[in-house]
Amino acid sequence: MVQQGTEASGVEPGGAESGVLKSDGLLEKDRRHLWHNMRPYRANDRPLVIVEAMGSWVTDHEGNRYLDGMSGLWCVNVGYGRKELADAAARQLQRMPYYPLTQSHLPAIELAEKLGEWLEGDYVVFFANSGSEANETAFKIARQYQQHIGKPLRSKFIARYRGYHGSSLGALAATGQAIRKQGYEPLAAGFLHVRPPDSYRRPEGMTAEAFQLLCAREIEERIIWEGEDTVAGVIMEPVITGGGIIVPDQLYVDEVRRICTEYGVLLIIDEVICGFGRSGRKFGHHNYGIAPDIVTMAKGLTSGYLPLASTAVKREIYEAFQRTGEYDHLRHVNTFGGNPAACALAMANLEVMEKEQLPQRAARLGEELLNGLKRELADHPYVGDIRGFGLLIGIELVEDRDSRKPAAAAIVQSVIDRCRAAGLIISKNGDTVAGMNNVLTTAPPLSSTDEDMAFLLTVLVESVQSLRQN
Repeated sequence: MVQQGTEASGVEPGGAESGVLKSDGLLEKDRRHLWHNMRPYRANDRPLVIVEAMGSWVTDHEGNRYLDGMSGLWCVNVGYGRKELADAAARQLQRMPYYPLTQSHLPAIELAEKLGEWLEGDYVVFFANSGSEANETAFKIARQYQQHIGKPLRSKFIARYRGYHGSSLGALAATGQAIRKQGYEPLAAGFLHVRPPDSYRRPEGMTAEAFQLLCAREIEERIIWEGEDTVAGVIMEPVITGGGIIVPDQLYVDEVRRICTEYGVLLIIDEVICGFGRSGRKFGHHNYGIAPDIVTMAKGLTSGYLPLASTAVKREIYEAFQRTGEYDHLRHVNTFGGNPAACALAMANLEVMEKEQLPQRAARLGEELLNGLKRELADHPYVGDIRGFGLLIGIELVEDRDSRKPAAAAIVQSVIDRCRAAGLIISKNGDTVAGMNNVLTTAPPLSSTDEDMAFLLTVLVESVQSLRQN
């Protein structure tokens, strides 16, 4: 049963007795006026109307409490209700609420320096509002950089099928999820795709090591076939997150880094979800020991409290723009990117992560959750694979383990619905590739208590095990 809490703030008095009436009226307004993200039309849709949140828990307008096993949209890394973050933003709003980064301001300077420390490298930072914008900025920087170093034909980007990089036309073109693109094409030109390093679905008889190398070297083949003087960059997440929690081996990442270096192709690492402690390290790529040329960030940068994103480039890339030609500078502007209040809040957010050692906590909680799921579900007839990367877990559901046929949408949704009925919010890799939206996902706040995690594990295991009755 959904956990019942005390009456949530902002809800008119009346309690459970009038909850249905209030619900009907509020949901009718929702249906009439609000267009939701990624939500198919249903005449009698009943989205959760969340009015309050604290720690890892959210409360709806009827007083029902849910453990947020998705950290909102993979972003509330430090948990809800952090007064120190709200106070940091409020102080900055009172002091100076806005100034564009056509000039400068103190919160942006401090945060850019701090991000360099977190990245453990010499990077220069450009601020934006969202992951999509951060990736769009990276594409523009990469193309113009290649021009500045005498490679004017280098305009193409290689990405991976099943990966996601954003919803704007360039970022969506980089995305390797066909369903996300349907109805919106043609998109930006110059984006190519290669197979993902999904060892679970490797060809029969091939070792995981051989398959990982095959996938990496497909990038090299594509560079050669397209013409190495035409490819500007490779973009990839450390692990494919929303596309199904696909975790590459070390040798794959090492090989991709080698290929990019050998051919003069910039390696862009999309840390929008994996970054800021989610992977068990400060950034996902730290788990593999590589140094990207460009790093894009959002979500966990502010733990979702305010919109903020950034594109960090190696100093030598930035210095290539220090030219005297009239149009040699980066001709890119963002009105709200680097908002002073968002930057001040982000600094407070990183301080919380450091003080509470949340990346290390994510590593421990993620390992315990992954081990628990494997212990309880590894032999389940509908469970094909269980994958994890820090506090980021995917359970691939199949109709039978021998054929590995992806589970039908109704089976996947039934688990999500059972979790929600028991007070747990999880998700799946929705609207990605036809027939492959069969991976349950969970990514709770890094600050989740041990009790929170025990609840998550229990509910998730029981919800998957209920499939035996179908």
